[in-house]
Amino acid sequence: MRKEEKVMREITYAQAINEAMSEEMRKDENVFLMGEDVGLYGGAFGVSVGMIQEFGEERVRDTPISEAVIAGAAAGAAVTGMRPVAEIMFSDFMTISMDQLVNQAAKMRYMFGGKAKVPMVIRTPGGSGTGAAAQHSQSLESWFCHVPGLKVVTPSTPYDAKGLLKAAIRDENPVVFIEQKLLYRKKGFVPEEDYVVPLGKAEVKKEGSDLTVITYGRMVPTCLEVAEDLEKDGIQVEVVDPRTLLPLDKETLIQSVKKTGRLLVVHEAVQTGGFGGEIAAVIADSEAFFYLDAPIKRLGGLDVPIPYCPELEKNVVPTYETIKRAIFELLA
Repeated sequence: MRKEEKVMREITYAQAINEAMSEEMRKDENVFLMGEDVGLYGGAFGVSVGMIQEFGEERVRDTPISEAVIAGAAAGAAVTGMRPVAEIMFSDFMTISMDQLVNQAAKMRYMFGGKAKVPMVIRTPGGSGTGAAAQHSQSLESWFCHVPGLKVVTPSTPYDAKGLLKAAIRDENPVVFIEQKLLYRKKGFVPEEDYVVPLGKAEVKKEGSDLTVITYGRMVPTCLEVAEDLEKDGIQVEVVDPRTLLPLDKETLIQSVKKTGRLLVVHEAVQTGGFGGEIAAVIADSEAFFYLDAPIKRLGGLDVPIPYCPELEKNVVPTYETIKRAIFELLA
């Protein structure tokens, strides 16, 4: 059944994630949720509200304030047959879990010749925009994309969030599932029926012929707003959302750039070392390079810690105005 044929209703991004976890837990008793304050409190951003009442304390487990323990326990549970979904309260705190995630979970399947499986999901809110300052507002997705053995997912809509999380929970490998804080209350249409969005499959969110914008996470709705406004002036911008950064759907990105001849890559993470550089390299190393009518342009966050001041915080990441300006520069 195609997406447009499903029975749809409008729910928030947070509700979509809650539904994905709850439905998978009802189907498979090996799936459980763990993390700081995910139980009675319902999670730092309210994503797991109501789940402990349905599934109980054994399957919605509040943990100590130790991200290393959360990631290590999830890896151990996964190797022994469970399917843990572990929440790290802020993506900044993934730094404390890096040894267990990078040196253990990501490597085990390879080191045991495929005989071990590590079906675990680390869910974590990323990005700025909530006034949480420098230690609670980073976008660190490129760190995880550098680690063989991990999969990295960055949904931008409620539909994608639910479908991708279901796919991640069913996957046999560790998945880092990054949820952008400012998207939690955004609403979108989501089917009532069961569905999954395959990992490693990009989506063209808006078709166009003059320029391609490749973006992900909360920058997707901003780029779509710019693209829709420019369409009134006759400028056709194609917006492509990879949805999964690792594995990356290179073919969809390449075909879009071949069609339009121009590429702008937009992400909230700081530009230096950001995933936009990898996307640019994919295009430069492909046949799409010979279709380019202008150099590839990247637009990332400024190379500074996220400020606490709201006005400064708003302007250290790409905005409607800076995205629009970058598009005009590419079209000039």
